Amino acid sequence: MTIRVAIHHKTYYKFDRLVNLSPHIIRLRPAPHSRTPIHSYSMKVVPEAHFLNWQQDAFGNYLGRLVFPEKTDKFSIEVEVIADMTVINPFDFFLEEYAENFPFYYKKQLKKELAPYLEKEKQGKVFNKLVRSISKAPRRMNDFLVEVNQILEKKIEYCIRFEPGVQTPEETLSLAKGSCRDSAWLLVQIFRHLGLAARFASGYLVQLSSDEKSLDGPSGPEKDFTDLHAWCEVYIPGAGWIGLDPTSGLFASEGHIPLACTPDPVSAAPIEGYTDECEVEFDYSNEVERAHEDPRVTKPYSDAQWADILLLGDAVDRDLVAKDVRLTMGGEPTFVSVDDMESAQWNIDALGADKLRLAKTLLLKLRNHFAPMGLLHYGQGKWYPGEEVPRWALGLFWRKDGEALWTKPELLARVDQDYGHTVKNAEKFAVTLAGLLSLPKDYVQPAYEDALHYLLQEQKIPKNIDILAAKISDDLGRRRLARLLEQGFKDPSGYIVPLACDPASGEWTSSIWNVKRERLILTPGDSPMGLRLPLGDLPESTAPDIPADRDPFDPRGNLQTREDIHFPLESNPPTPQKLHAASRAVADAVDDSVPLVRTAMCIEARGGKVHVFMPPLHSLEHYIELVAAIEETADELAVPVIIEGYEPPRDPRIQKLLVTPDPGVIEVNVHPTSNWQELVANTTELYAAARECRLGAEKFMLDGRHTGTGGGNHITLGGATPADSPVLRRPDLLRSLVTFWQHHPSLSYIFSGAFVGPTSQAPRVDEGRDEMLYEMEIAFQQMPEGLADQPWLVDRLMRNLLIDITGNTHRAEFCIDKLYAPNSATGRLGLLEFRGFEMPPHSRMALVQALLIRTLVARFWAAPYKKPLVRWGTALHDKFMMPHYLWQDMNEVITDLQEHGYPFKAEWLLPFEEFRFPHYGRVKLDEIEIELRWAVEPWNVLGEEVGSFGTARYVDSSVERLQVKVTGLTDGRYILACNGRRVPLRNTATHGEYVAGVRYRAWAPPSALHPTIGVHTPLIFDLIDTWTGRSMGGCSYHVSHPGGRSYETFPVNAMEAEARRGNRFGTLEHTPGPYTPRPDLDAVREFFTEPPRPLAPPPEEAPGEYPHTLDLRRKPNWIG
Repeated sequence: MTIRVAIHHKTYYKFDRLVNLSPHIIRLRPAPHSRTPIHSYSMKVVPEAHFLNWQQDAFGNYLGRLVFPEKTDKFSIEVEVIADMTVINPFDFFLEEYAENFPFYYKKQLKKELAPYLEKEKQGKVFNKLVRSISKAPRRMNDFLVEVNQILEKKIEYCIRFEPGVQTPEETLSLAKGSCRDSAWLLVQIFRHLGLAARFASGYLVQLSSDEKSLDGPSGPEKDFTDLHAWCEVYIPGAGWIGLDPTSGLFASEGHIPLACTPDPVSAAPIEGYTDECEVEFDYSNEVERAHEDPRVTKPYSDAQWADILLLGDAVDRDLVAKDVRLTMGGEPTFVSVDDMESAQWNIDALGADKLRLAKTLLLKLRNHFAPMGLLHYGQGKWYPGEEVPRWALGLFWRKDGEALWTKPELLARVDQDYGHTVKNAEKFAVTLAGLLSLPKDYVQPAYEDALHYLLQEQKIPKNIDILAAKISDDLGRRRLARLLEQGFKDPSGYIVPLACDPASGEWTSSIWNVKRERLILTPGDSPMGLRLPLGDLPESTAPDIPADRDPFDPRGNLQTREDIHFPLESNPPTPQKLHAASRAVADAVDDSVPLVRTAMCIEARGGKVHVFMPPLHSLEHYIELVAAIEETADELAVPVIIEGYEPPRDPRIQKLLVTPDPGVIEVNVHPTSNWQELVANTTELYAAARECRLGAEKFMLDGRHTGTGGGNHITLGGATPADSPVLRRPDLLRSLVTFWQHHPSLSYIFSGAFVGPTSQAPRVDEGRDEMLYEMEIAFQQMPEGLADQPWLVDRLMRNLLIDITGNTHRAEFCIDKLYAPNSATGRLGLLEFRGFEMPPHSRMALVQALLIRTLVARFWAAPYKKPLVRWGTALHDKFMMPHYLWQDMNEVITDLQEHGYPFKAEWLLPFEEFRFPHYGRVKLDEIEIELRWAVEPWNVLGEEVGSFGTARYVDSSVERLQVKVTGLTDGRYILACNGRRVPLRNTATHGEYVAGVRYRAWAPPSALHPTIGVHTPLIFDLIDTWTGRSMGGCSYHVSHPGGRSYETFPVNAMEAEARRGNRFGTLEHTPGPYTPRPDLDAVREFFTEPPRPLAPPPEEAPGEYPHTLDLRRKPNWIG
């Protein structure tokens, strides 16, 4: 993701008369040791009558010596430097063992060679005091360099100084300010007085404005900036010269382009010379502009491109409305912590304290934006085998009609705050709430913990363990026991109010729970009371306990406004008192013929906060009324509460946003939007809110690979109500989507995550059983054309086909679990879920994904896509694993849209190509260029192994694939070899362009598909000239740092990740001399009367089932 910049530096002198110019020395050409790649350089001098000779000084810097034979009244130098701002990690260096800590001593010969850079000047008192204040205690060299550099950055105020020359270090310290050259020379002298060799560096400083504002510290300049600058370089054995910029307190990186590095500032002046005596007018300018920008995730689109994208989105919207499609779009984006990418909760674990804290913060931000008058609900999420406790689910609910669901946000307690609430607060709250619902206070019943159970558990603890004092953090059961023993058992844990709403009268009803034990005893545990009710102790009932779910297709009326919901607030609420005896008396008098209410609301104080556990209610009207009563109670008692338990029933009149945990990520179930502008606003706000909460949409691997969160970005299609769902109204829309995706593998692989294939989270329809496509074509024949009044039909036809190889309906590229499943009302929501999308790192990339789907829906609604399915065979995991062929296929998708009147542009998807298939490097050999890119590699699922929770199946991610593209190749003369084996290059539609894949083992895990095959890296690519038998050059690719550096932490940002990737590509390792193939390749020896071709290049290998890929794991031309 390189940015190529053009630096324009102009210096003008205008004299008041014709003068002689002495020979001038110009030091304005990037030095040979510049780490910033210089693409081109130009220098224009006026007067044009001059002679220029390029030289190098004693320190290797370029010098331009100008001689002027004639007098002139003007003199100007215009320099242009075009450079690639390829990321450089300034800390990526090795140190000799003896120099790893400060202080150290140079070896004798090295010290002799560094003599000019160790020369110390006599300094004053202020300077000597500063040097003495720097600790000489042994410490890591990195820490020492950072410390000294930042001392000067804090002490010296930067100022622009036009006077010639450099201040003395004493003067700079005394004034506490100076120019960049003053600070640089001061740092040089400090290092020399500390025994380190240092030199003065003069050059260009390029600072580009950041694409995003920094969350921590300054964000850099508001606009792109360049100027002449000065810094210091210190010599550390092993690393060489390390640049430090005391003006900014940072290390020098790609933005520091050295022009001259010398022991003394006098030898580094940009322009050196003199003229006859005269008056002179001086002027200069330094400008930088971006000559080229690769698409990148921090700024995927230019303003013009984004404007075109928004226009197309509006045009597609108008088309959808005109065709009465009634489309809504939702999604499940995922986020990870930007501060912690290494702990288990952000990699494999679903739960974690930090994850819950960030999720709460995000939920509050989203509440403030989307629904200030919405209801915050803390519920129970999914509970998977092997997990100690259920996952949490933080919900935000609000009414679509604009009415408030919860009017006072301050009455919703924060879960991370202790309000000091006790069981007394819970008792008073329950009694007051019962009064508002016109229920006698006797229905408020206390519930207790099971003392007998926990006392028995205490007896089972080993004698040498004090349950209240021992470290028991590793045992969940003992943690529960310790809390309860400290709390005691004589006081109730909370109060329950059996509660139901009579559907006929609309009145709230209750009953006394008459149990055999003296009091209501909760099931042992530390979950909310509502999950531990003793329902098994209640009398059996012949009536059905659970009413049937309301059909999603039933018509709904308008909801009651909040102002119309009234409670008997004029009556005095009952006084809290001991309720146990009264409850028992009422229970004895209960008539058994009265139906028993088996659902209950629970009120308890937990963690210093009052929690209200909502009962299951099957009518949204009743749920809203109960929430209103709870808020009025909280307002009357000035007690903020936390709402938990059952969510509001699914209903198209209410909107829902859910924040839940998933392994390694936080998932946000976004509420659906009905138009493009609303989708743009919601997606942009979600990404912005997540970033403000220190949550990001990208991750980095140790080797610098840039990925999404790993949790996906599932996109859902539906309607405002299930009856409006386009997929239910037009079953052939699903057929069009499935067929088009099957025809174009790029739609599956360009947007996917790292794990693809038949056992992934979202396998394609043709990645499972071979006969699946045959059966799917039969199902397509049963599908009606156009609008259909049989919403169940699409589910019946496709439910057993859109599955993975195990029959899992959820793990499919097109998931119809919530389309029209017959099992429950929650499965008949009219939703089609696209599960093959990885989380894009930028909101605009996510919106382009959504726009592509919206455009395809509009295109298929107008013209259904009805064609035979393609049998790709092995080409699917051979040819279509490489970005070249995927991009070629994507161009066909774009062409199809354009032919149907939708001007979608292929360039809008370039950021996905850069993100999904990072560029490793390229090398140019004469007219031939070799480029390496990441390619897709399906991961094989291994056999079952015994894990901590039973058997487990792992995937083999040790095999990787990359794409090699060669351009400018002369057919029949050159071949490309990788590690001595011929790469099966295939010609593309472009003359002289060839593409192939290389499959290799990158690392050796203890459990793998072929454990006896070792690693194949580094990969050495040789461009072999068959006419001479020599390797003309090449490149190399390492899967780890070629110098042997073992990274211990993940990259902190995309810049460091890019630097790590760049370090693993090299151009200095091709095979030297006449090419000699490896003996194990059965190469045929050929003799010639004249050298230099003693051996033939590696022979062409049989293509086999994967003709586009060289698999280094498989022996060449193997026939069994």
